[in-house]
Amino acid sequence: MEAFAPRYNIYAVIHKGLRAWMAHTLQALGRADWLDAEDSAAALAELRSLLAVCRSHLAHENDFIHPAMEARRPGSSGQTQGDHGEHVRAIDTLLARAGALEAARGARRAELGYALYLALAMFVAENHEHMDIEEVRNNAALWAAYGDAEILAIEQALVASIPPPEMMLTLRWMLPSASHGERCALLMGMRAGAPAEVFAGVLGMLQPLLTPRDWTRLQDALAQPAEMAKAA
Repeated sequence: MEAFAPRYNIYAVIHKGLRAWMAHTLQALGRADWLDAEDSAAALAELRSLLAVCRSHLAHENDFIHPAMEARRPGSSGQTQGDHGEHVRAIDTLLARAGALEAARGARRAELGYALYLALAMFVAENHEHMDIEEVRNNAALWAAYGDAEILAIEQALVASIPPPEMMLTLRWMLPSASHGERCALLMGMRAGAPAEVFAGVLGMLQPLLTPRDWTRLQDALAQPAEMAKAA
């Protein structure tokens, strides 16, 4: 089954955001001057922020998506469950490497920084393969067992469990990485259920991350009736 079949894709937008975030963080580590304290601290803060959300993302899928798959297709989440265990260990290793780099002095920092960069590159590469499996095989299992409304309900329960600071940080990467239609759908759903000040805060965060044209298109779409927004 194709990953882009016309069914509700629970993985699509969050994975777009994670791919963009991983690429950004990998670049941050690649260009970091590990002998400069400010540069080093900024790069490691980027890394730790990414890894914290990656760990949380694994837990969300373990708690909501995998049980739904197993409930109607026993064994269907086995591969990705196993991958998640490996990802947790990889995250722990990356964090340990970051701590060792901080404790090092002199030229040793540059050596450890480059090793950390290579380790993150491998983590990112493996995650790209893993996300492809989820978007093709796991979606196939979900689509075979659930209707779109049921899949959306699983996602809504998952999203409701995410603390607001984590959600805002995740939206910072998801929304600019989404297509226009995906962005409109997310924001219109949020506007319908979130306090006005929260929605305004999300738009304020988002505006400088979009091109002027994308921002104008979004504003036009949000001003239209819901059924017309995606086509704007």
